[in-house]
Amino acid sequence: MAESPTPLHLSAAQARRIALTAQCLTARRPSGVVDTVDRLAAVQVDLTSHVAPNVELVLWSRLGDGFDTEQLGLALERRELVEIHGFLRPADDFALFRAQMDAWPGPHAADWQVASARWLDANARARDDILQTLRSEGPLRSGQLPQDGFVRPWRSSGWNSGKNVQMMLERLEEAGQVAVSHREGRERVWDLAERIYPEVSPVALDDAPRLQAERRLGSMGLLRATSAKVPGEPNDVGEIGVEALVEGVRGRWRLSPDLVPVIDDLSESFSGRTALLSPLDRLIFDRRRMAELFEFDYTLEMYKPAASRRWGYFALPVLHGDRLVGKVDAEADRRGGFLRVHAVHRDEPWAPGTVDDVERELEALARMLGLLIEFE
Repeated sequence: MAESPTPLHLSAAQARRIALTAQCLTARRPSGVVDTVDRLAAVQVDLTSHVAPNVELVLWSRLGDGFDTEQLGLALERRELVEIHGFLRPADDFALFRAQMDAWPGPHAADWQVASARWLDANARARDDILQTLRSEGPLRSGQLPQDGFVRPWRSSGWNSGKNVQMMLERLEEAGQVAVSHREGRERVWDLAERIYPEVSPVALDDAPRLQAERRLGSMGLLRATSAKVPGEPNDVGEIGVEALVEGVRGRWRLSPDLVPVIDDLSESFSGRTALLSPLDRLIFDRRRMAELFEFDYTLEMYKPAASRRWGYFALPVLHGDRLVGKVDAEADRRGGFLRVHAVHRDEPWAPGTVDDVERELEALARMLGLLIEFE
């Protein structure tokens, strides 16, 4: 029996720098919107706009003054980027999901997925009416689609109970029959998937999970074989990649093979920068990974009562070099024309240069938003 390869040993700094390099958060910026999304693999579509929608914050934190919303809109209009399951992805990545959509709910479906497929079949008339309406009149919002024909209403213990058309569209998206064409404000506009997704040869169904995991690991740099559950995009990779140990952190990690050759360079010549991150940024969204690699304490507090918040409703984590060093409590007052900075929380004493860098990032964020900055 062949012996398992010896795990690579990484210092804590190397591990952080691997994660930052993979997530395009070094001094070397990506070349544009499409390049950024391609390197990140997936950017969560969340429309909370206390500061700016998540997609805009994530792209701006990578591109800086090189980002503008018109460039993003053009990439979406040209279908260079598409929304798949609530994440913005490069259009060519549809090949990784098509076979699973075609086989939905799939041979290894969970009980809830099987129940969803049965619900879809029970409401075949409503399904066919919706698809026919999209074919003849789409793209359309959910409220513009036929609302009747449901034999069995959607039931859940949550706020989706009775939202038949919305739940139908999401199941049809999982089955690869419809897709999000674009957004009008906060609302999704739907069309037939064949009009949205590119014509690509799907990867084999049995290969899809592995290839998706390889894509995920490449975009994150370093992940656990099994990770804490996070909403939406999975955050574990199984046994792909190179096994690694991180100094001072228990357990084993999986390292992207593409980054193995640059490990020594990351120790000697890493060039970091200062950035303000979205609370939903993939660098920090797995809070356990964030704490293990960056020793950073952070919670999104928008769901907490105001009196219980430590850092603010939608506080932006502050990256400086290869460390997360604080949070900025800011709010976009679009009616008043200001980016209001309520507080800057320092996790440790900042050098004068760090203060200046953070202020420059706040000024750049205000420029991106078309607002003046106001410190309270």
